[in-house]
Amino acid sequence: MSNKKEILENRRFVLIVAVIVITVIFIVRLFYLQIIESDYKASADSNAFLKRTIYPARGIIYDREGRVVVFNQPAYDVTVIMREVENLDTLDFCQITGITLDYFRKRMQDIKDRRLNPGYSSYTTQVFLSQLSAEEAGVLQEKLYKYPGFYIQNRTLRQYAYPNGALLLGDLGEVSPSDIKNDSYYARGDYSGRSGIEKFYEKELRGEKGVEILLRDAHGRIKGHYEHGAHDQLPVAGRNLTMGIDMELQAYGEQLMQNKLGGIVMIEPSTGEVLCMVSSPSFDPKLLVGRFRGKHHQELEKDPLKPLFNRPLMAQYPPGSTFKPTQGLIFLQEGVITPETRFSCAHGYTYRGGKPACHGHPSPLPLTGALSTSCNSFFPWGLHYMLDDRSRYSTVEEAFDKWKDYMVSFGYGYRLGIDLPGEKRGYIPNSKVYDKLYRGHWNSSTIISIAIGQGEILATPLQICNLAATIANGGYYYVPHVVKEVSGETLDTLYTRRHYTMADPKWYSYIAEGMRGAVVGSPYGATCRGANLSDIAVCGKTGTAENPHGKDHSIFMGFAPYEAPRVAIAVFVENAGFGATYAVPIGRLMLEKYLRGYISEESKPIEEYILNAIIMPGDGYEN
Repeated sequence: MSNKKEILENRRFVLIVAVIVITVIFIVRLFYLQIIESDYKASADSNAFLKRTIYPARGIIYDREGRVVVFNQPAYDVTVIMREVENLDTLDFCQITGITLDYFRKRMQDIKDRRLNPGYSSYTTQVFLSQLSAEEAGVLQEKLYKYPGFYIQNRTLRQYAYPNGALLLGDLGEVSPSDIKNDSYYARGDYSGRSGIEKFYEKELRGEKGVEILLRDAHGRIKGHYEHGAHDQLPVAGRNLTMGIDMELQAYGEQLMQNKLGGIVMIEPSTGEVLCMVSSPSFDPKLLVGRFRGKHHQELEKDPLKPLFNRPLMAQYPPGSTFKPTQGLIFLQEGVITPETRFSCAHGYTYRGGKPACHGHPSPLPLTGALSTSCNSFFPWGLHYMLDDRSRYSTVEEAFDKWKDYMVSFGYGYRLGIDLPGEKRGYIPNSKVYDKLYRGHWNSSTIISIAIGQGEILATPLQICNLAATIANGGYYYVPHVVKEVSGETLDTLYTRRHYTMADPKWYSYIAEGMRGAVVGSPYGATCRGANLSDIAVCGKTGTAENPHGKDHSIFMGFAPYEAPRVAIAVFVENAGFGATYAVPIGRLMLEKYLRGYISEESKPIEEYILNAIIMPGDGYEN
């Protein structure tokens, strides 16, 4: 009897354990299907609901005068839910959408490839074709009933009011897998800013997505909004941007730079707002919009003249004689010279191993005269007395690193921090570079060419223009920025606080005086007479940057008016020779266009000369 009871108890225990195990298995399986396995959940949801993303309107971009520059127009994507595709007339679908059969097959394979499309599910919406026009979408919409599983998704497409400023404004492109991984906002098929303002201000411009939940019947047909739209979320439009750019000035600059390589930068010294940023050659921004963006982008990439290379930000040139104002400021601040100090020229600074040549002018001459005539002797003498006079610094390394600190304070050697991607830093060496290069045995004569902006020194056109703005302000600058307002709000303090240099403001008046003399003439001569305007007091400095790949580059830096500066400018024309030949007249025209609003009769012959000039590199050119 006891054995029988014991057997019953064991059976009862086994049954209880079996029930518990089966229950646990069911719970785990349900958890996996409903929580872990996305396809099952997606399948269940898709039987009853269709969640459709509502894309927000991207922010509009205006110029400083309130002109609309970049805006939106309707565009459409063709999307697909793979599990719903059946009995598809593929050839008819390809004809109506204007694609080849090979493209159709490859696109369907790519969508299913989880390496290319992480998180793919046959139950969720996938982008098949993007950025169709209203006309293309309308034709497809009429026959959409014939293509089960395919839908049309409303989007917006960027449009441009001007064929100018392509690199400045930037463009949109489809997000990459890394973009999706790094920012949960994005999904496959989304677009984001890939360059220019569109990239830098992506988060401000893109807005917030909305979603609508549509109810299906048993046959998968849409019956309306789930619970009358109670669970829908409206999109939030992107924020609008107002640039400091004057698009009419930008367009004029691009016109002057046609058939030339180089760039123009203009800055409002009192705010740091960039008034124009011309990179030549340029292209119409509309080329990088729509379904053929990829094709056009490849063509631009292959162009040997590099239209995608933003020269004002990325090109690093020897600054040449535009570097001399910084040397004068350093020597004044360090007590190496006074405003009255005169150095002899004798057509150049003679040193062991060479002699930087100089054009003829009276000698000896003071700092203002050296700036007006762009003397190649005065500034090497100043560097000599700073680096080699042991009563000032115990070693040449100590003196040189002090010199570099000044240069950094002027905005050289590091990125300024403009609100555009891709800015380069230029190059200012430190003493360790020369210790390594010359094995610890060097002095001012070894590196004397840096005093006139040659040698190892490199600067971007933006940095040169920023120096002009600093001189115009009398010793400080604002970090240059392209955007002045975001939906009416002012920018971060990075762009609104003053950055003072290491040179006392009292010395800047002598630099400005020398640059004014370079335009109107001084007792010693002038190099910028071509920038002189009858009723606008222009200050300027020419430069000729050595180019190991061909003819030297022509440079002009300046600001105006002299007494109350409103604008600073830098002009670079590659392979154009002396600064006065092309950069100065282009600078004159740009200053006149901005300050007067028109080109006067006295400047018309200069304008015609520049518009007709063709300065292009020969075969084998390298930037």
